Amino acid sequence: MDRRGFLKRAGLVSAAAAGAPLAATAPAEALDLNLDLGIDLSWLFGRDRYRWLVGDHHIHTQYSYDAMYTVDGIADGARRHGAEWAVITDHGHASHEKSSVERTNAAIRAAQREHPDLLLWQGMEWNVPGAEHATLFFQAGADQAAKLREFERAFDWRLTGTEPGTPDNEALAVKAIRWLAAEERARRIHAPVVVINHPLRNGRVAPHEIRALRDAAPGIVIGMEGAPGAQADGFPKPLGSGGGARGGYGNSPGSNSWPGFPEPAYRTYGGFDWSTATVGGLWDSLLAEGKPWWITSNSDSHYNRGSTFVRPGVPDGYYDEHGAYPDPIDTGVPQTLPPYADFAPAEFSRTVVGVTRRSHEGVLEGLRAGRVWVVHGGLAQELEFGAYSGWSSATMGGRLRVRRGDDVTVVVSAKLAARPNGGGTIPRLARLDLVSGPVTGPAADRDTQTAPGTRVVRSFEPRWTPGRRVAFRHTFRNVREPFYVRTRGTDGKKHVAGGIEPSADVIGQSNPFEDLWLYGNPIFVDVR
Repeated sequence: MDRRGFLKRAGLVSAAAAGAPLAATAPAEALDLNLDLGIDLSWLFGRDRYRWLVGDHHIHTQYSYDAMYTVDGIADGARRHGAEWAVITDHGHASHEKSSVERTNAAIRAAQREHPDLLLWQGMEWNVPGAEHATLFFQAGADQAAKLREFERAFDWRLTGTEPGTPDNEALAVKAIRWLAAEERARRIHAPVVVINHPLRNGRVAPHEIRALRDAAPGIVIGMEGAPGAQADGFPKPLGSGGGARGGYGNSPGSNSWPGFPEPAYRTYGGFDWSTATVGGLWDSLLAEGKPWWITSNSDSHYNRGSTFVRPGVPDGYYDEHGAYPDPIDTGVPQTLPPYADFAPAEFSRTVVGVTRRSHEGVLEGLRAGRVWVVHGGLAQELEFGAYSGWSSATMGGRLRVRRGDDVTVVVSAKLAARPNGGGTIPRLARLDLVSGPVTGPAADRDTQTAPGTRVVRSFEPRWTPGRRVAFRHTFRNVREPFYVRTRGTDGKKHVAGGIEPSADVIGQSNPFEDLWLYGNPIFVDVR
């Protein structure tokens, strides 16, 4: 039997139907994916093409002015918590550029030999001129340290004095991205990736800056942290200080903040940035342009909650002189109070990337392609997301091309958690949502941060059994215009009153294990 016939038998191909465009949708159907039913969605989810690797692209060590762990210690902790790839991203800083780049490189090469099953990069946390922070990493072989130093010296605002949000400083940030593109074309570096970190923590990355960076070199500035690191900062007493905010999002507008962000933008929602958590918000306004813009998650590890290590006392100015701190000391006593506000890589936040090969190049390729989903607190073991129409299909980050009037069916599948997370319980996935919005083309106003046509088109509440695979499908009938779809999930514990949207995290009262979410990157549907 051919594949179409098999899918018809399995109930996964729907007949064409006349009717309205995107808004006319069929009910979501729960699918029983037990193997004894003979339903195999491998082709749709790319199980024969992709291996999904857990990782973290935002991690600090003793070579940052505000952190303390050794590279080997980070690598060891990352592996213990299931990470398969990790990027060391120490802060751009005059002392870092002067004294730390080569030392970090040597430490990473040593850690790679010690932990061959962990893909390690030397990157940096770039102080973006006119904005705040971004992860930068690439492949450059023996020239990795030299190329990072060259970039840092020329384009980091701590070294160039270009912090304020002026047009000239924003132009320097765009010049930096074009430099990366030119270096890639010249084959001096390979597959550079830039991710905007904690985008609205201080409101310093305006929507027009995001668009300018994205458009300067498509495929390099791939997206933003949908959820920041430092998720342990909001623990209430006695588990924490009772005064912190998840992700460090306890701020208000400052002198370098873009004035167009509302006050709610400075908080997290279920641990996620306002730009991501708001349906029809900034993320959706970027997707509505039909251009790739992916989200990630990470630890932003500086001082990890529960770690027994402390930084030894040093005199003022020690980092400025040495570009690093001495190795931390193991006290044998778990630390829980600030500055121990982060989790170890992959302990709580995970960025899961679909790769065609287990290699540094494979991860970079998967990130740039948007084959990425993110999860907090082990809410699900796996997330699969695909769309098809006739013989064509696409998964996260992909584009599905259909004829006007065709039906498009989306299938979302998750493997439920089966073991306790760091909070001591097995998390329960209470609901999966399918979010969709029209693709309307480039924004006339580059500071647009809303997409009014985006909405939750269907929700699905799975029957919970630890380790079980659950799924639902949803069909868009007679599509007339291009659109995108994305998915998210929740443990269902906290929402806005009477609704399904995430509620704002309360400063000092936000145990991250009591409000868990996951998000998948979108699929675009092009209509011709």
